[in-house]
Amino acid sequence: AVAEAPPKDGLYFAKSNVETFSSGCSLLDCVLGGGWPLGRFSNVVGDFSTGKTLLAIEACANFARKYPKGRIVYIEAEAAFDVEYAKSLGLPTSRVEFPNDDEKRELPITTIEELFDELVKITEEAKHETLVIVDSLDAISDQAEMEREIDKGSFGQEKAKKVSQIFRRLVQALKRKRVHLMVISQVRDAIGVMWGKKTRRSGGRALDFYASQVLWLSNRGKIEQTKAKVERIIGVKINAKTEKNKIGTPFRECEFPIYFHFGIDDVEAGWDWLKSIGKTAEAQKLLLGLGPEDYVSLSAKDYDQARQELAYVIQNFWNEIESSFAPKRTKYTIE
Repeated sequence: AVAEAPPKDGLYFAKSNVETFSSGCSLLDCVLGGGWPLGRFSNVVGDFSTGKTLLAIEACANFARKYPKGRIVYIEAEAAFDVEYAKSLGLPTSRVEFPNDDEKRELPITTIEELFDELVKITEEAKHETLVIVDSLDAISDQAEMEREIDKGSFGQEKAKKVSQIFRRLVQALKRKRVHLMVISQVRDAIGVMWGKKTRRSGGRALDFYASQVLWLSNRGKIEQTKAKVERIIGVKINAKTEKNKIGTPFRECEFPIYFHFGIDDVEAGWDWLKSIGKTAEAQKLLLGLGPEDYVSLSAKDYDQARQELAYVIQNFWNEIESSFAPKRTKYTIE
């Protein structure tokens, strides 16, 4: 048996008027300011093997659980999406539309212009909450580039202009129609940069200006396991940092493990964080003695309940820490 969840007062400095759904990791939800926001646009950026697509899959799973009538559209532009593997990670495939895999579509979405038309159509048709994933923006070209000779460079200028136009025209419609748009971006080396960020992503600065959340992912190392004298890499450790956050406090970060064929280990991430802030014993008291080693023996139903209660405990400690850094008074007095 576990304790009843402490009251959920909301995340410190999170926008109370913004509705969110979980990322699949309670600690990451705290970093994001409550989760992924409806009516907003988020940008997930990272190198290969940093869990970008995994985060999108878990977003779909949690969106489907919270909004039974909600619509999910996954625009997969890299032609490398493994639906069966995603299903094993929890992707509700019966609820997800894949425009680029639709046999009725004569041509897949390959250009920014086609992407814009598709996003406008989805937004206009939205009758319920909607989640749209674009995976990834880097795999989508623009019409000018498609018509240009392969040896003629453009430095991405045309694409950046088109991306800016897309989000400038869509941002209000997303809010009005309760659509969350998640755009995945790959990182590129910033050639010739002597100071500042050594990486960049395509699409220009529009992503920074129009996104409510910009989450950068980085690989912190591999997770290895040995069985019967055989060693295998079974996952990766990921660091996630909000470079921009309009629904919570920016520049917050966390680490979490991703295990192959499982996804983010929310429980392990939570307990590791509690240990790092010296709150393990206090958390166990709130959870009636349940510790990090006890979750393995729980049934599926009890595990899900215990994971939710652990999320509440983590949120309360997060609020406590954030409050300690807050100013003790306001600058202006309104009479």
